[in-house]
Amino acid sequence: MDQTFSIIKPDATKRNITGSINKVIEESGLRIIAQKRIKLTTNQAEKFYSVHKERPFFRDLIEYMTSEPVIVQILSGDNCVERYRAIMGATNPENAENGTIRKLFALNVQENSVHGSDSTENAKIEIDFFF
Repeated sequence: MDQTFSIIKPDATKRNITGSINKVIEESGLRIIAQKRIKLTTNQAEKFYSVHKERPFFRDLIEYMTSEPVIVQILSGDNCVERYRAIMGATNPENAENGTIRKLFALNVQENSVHGSDSTENAKIEIDFFF
């Protein structure tokens, strides 16, 4: 079984919809094999999102990701990375397909409720970062 990494972001934990998001994940056939609720420190968020350090939205991203607790998770299943990315939907919820997590729950491009690894290699790095 493949693994991928997921974050249920601050906008979702603040609205108390983590169970609803997990239901979509589980009903898709993916398994949640580990999860924990944490409050990211500024240092953790800066390290995790360091790939975006030079981008104009970096400071806003760090402020957002440290604003409320998040749920970090390891998901398991066949073709897990690709399947979870499809389940999440487009980054911009206006462009996301019906039934995807972002179409159902996201507020906007930044407050889009979930993060998922974009490759098997990054999934391992991201899992190791938190677990």
